[in-house]
Amino acid sequence: MKLNTIQPAAGSKSAAHRVGRGVGSGWGKTAGRGHKGQKSRAGGFHKVGFEGGQMPLHRRLPKRGFTSWTHEFVAEVRLSELEKLGLEEINLGDLINANVIKSNSKDARVILSGEIKRKVILRGITATKGAKAAIEAAGGSVVVEADK
Repeated sequence: MKLNTIQPAAGSKSAAHRVGRGVGSGWGKTAGRGHKGQKSRAGGFHKVGFEGGQMPLHRRLPKRGFTSWTHEFVAEVRLSELEKLGLEEINLGDLINANVIKSNSKDARVILSGEIKRKVILRGITATKGAKAAIEAAGGSVVVEADK
């Protein structure tokens, strides 16, 4: 095989349609654009979703839900992760240093997942009702302060 003998596979390449080149070509006269109408004319353009002045589908349907802007900055922490930390007093900085949560986290929330058997004091971290009850049952407490 030589570079000057390489050819594409048989049937893989076909000539482009040369439209508007006479009746015999099969693509003459209207050149595949049909008859009349905006799309048949030069410069015929309408924006995506335009339905000729009818209220477009994307505006007829109701809005639903939302995307929270703070979602990526609020981390979830399980009770089992607090158990593994081995600290008695835990704040946001401790969780970041232990790689329990991402370093860009601005807040953390403890959720009821796993179990905790030792006393821990959470400072500046919120907890769900169930997680707070589990922490208090183990002898700990949740202290939400203004200075995190």
